[in-house]
Amino acid sequence: MEARKVASPVQLKSEKRRIADFRKLSRKSIEQQMISVDNPEPQMPPGGTSPRDNPVLLDVAESNEFSTASDKLVIIMVGLPARGKTFIARKLLQYLGFFHAVNARVFNMADYRRRMHGAYREASWFNPECSEGAVARQQCHDAALDDLSEWLEAGNDGRIAILDGTHATLDKREYAVQRLAPLECKVIMIESICSDDTVIERNIKSTGLKASDYAGKPAEEAIRDFRERVGHYEAQYETLDGPASGGRERDRSWMKIVDSRRFVINNIRGYTPSRIIQFVSNLHQVPHVFYLCRHGQSEYNVLGKIGGDSGLSPEGDRFARALARFAETEICVDGNGLFGAPNSVVPARLWTSTLKRTRDTAQYIQHPKIEIAYKGDDIDGRPQTWVQMRPRPWSNLDELFAGICDGMTYDEIKEHYPDEFARRQRNKLAYRYPRGESYLDMIHRLDPMILEMERHREPLLIIAHQGVLRLIYAYYLGLPRESAPYVSIPIHTVIKLTPLVYECREERFELLKTLDDDGQAEPTDLDPPSH
Repeated sequence: MEARKVASPVQLKSEKRRIADFRKLSRKSIEQQMISVDNPEPQMPPGGTSPRDNPVLLDVAESNEFSTASDKLVIIMVGLPARGKTFIARKLLQYLGFFHAVNARVFNMADYRRRMHGAYREASWFNPECSEGAVARQQCHDAALDDLSEWLEAGNDGRIAILDGTHATLDKREYAVQRLAPLECKVIMIESICSDDTVIERNIKSTGLKASDYAGKPAEEAIRDFRERVGHYEAQYETLDGPASGGRERDRSWMKIVDSRRFVINNIRGYTPSRIIQFVSNLHQVPHVFYLCRHGQSEYNVLGKIGGDSGLSPEGDRFARALARFAETEICVDGNGLFGAPNSVVPARLWTSTLKRTRDTAQYIQHPKIEIAYKGDDIDGRPQTWVQMRPRPWSNLDELFAGICDGMTYDEIKEHYPDEFARRQRNKLAYRYPRGESYLDMIHRLDPMILEMERHREPLLIIAHQGVLRLIYAYYLGLPRESAPYVSIPIHTVIKLTPLVYECREERFELLKTLDDDGQAEPTDLDPPSH
């Protein structure tokens, strides 16, 4: 086998010079490079009919006269309380809206119950033998289905409704399907089954007790009542396509999730449904944390240039050393006992972009080997060697590429390309640099990486760039993507995110005093520093 050839430093320098010369040539007026062509009826670029400036191809879906009801989708959640249904529903809502521009909405049955019949109801009210409770719960079901149907009929834009409730019996599910039948929309049921007592107990404490149902109640009393409530549902529960269904759900579209590790998929096809299945298959209910930070100050930051592939400044190197200490004492140690014994060493991950300034920022982080063993993994829980904080570079995490403006300052862009500068100020989300990228482009290259983030269970440190970190931060905080380009990600600061069911906790650690000028301030008062 022929040995792989590695480019020498001289070859790399020559290649960089060639790319720089090409970019310099590209900055000549595009109009001067064009030749005159007799083309009175030119073809519109892909997505050219979109109202957006420089649209991403899969991001231009809009209603039209040929849209049909079958373009819409209803997802019906199925499962006992404290099994992760609401977690999945809310995650789907975030993911579909942020990464696929889908108009989605969750209709939560518990919210209808609280509004219509008050927050707290004793466990006996959920007993199927309690006629008062049964009638009231049916009213809530009908109200949710009424609102869902009205919303779904209000627009032909491929919208997705998520009906979040237990739907614990075949009759309940069949009732919902029949109510939706006049809409002629697609229906997919997603059932979450959990047999891990540890996970169920954690879900009860983290979601059941934090709901308004038990406001002001002692914890022990609330847990006892909630478990009794769950028992009433367990007594009548009928799993999807189980023995009680008599084959009536065999041809329906559904997905069954067992302990976030076994997945049964039935009669589901199509692009959006397949993306939903792929995303849900990577979710789990184990708490995990992310640490986000920009690279240390770079040589281009000092010069006020955007993009490029420069190394770190002396100040950036100071941050890299501080980050290594932080990783060793904070990220690789479980101070709160989230993953096991408090203050024990935990396996942790490290991701960077492929650019030099992020890899240099990670250069002082240590990579000792530790032994780990995961119960229920695919090697029967045997101990295995783990390389702590093993660097993994992702091109998905590279900074927004500024095309012909790469290596320029914002003042230079404003001077040489005033029209482009103005277009960017009008819509930073959709604006695409000539021969470069837009924030929407970055969203689409981040999509597969987010699945990896959701899948991992270990603490993860991501060293990347302001533009791409804005998108990751906005996604997990549940912010609309239109606001993502304006999120502040301070330099030399680590942002810790802990995603939960109803919120995402955030902590910030300023490892070095934040620079008054990080070299990326734009010559405008309209928005904060850009990428």
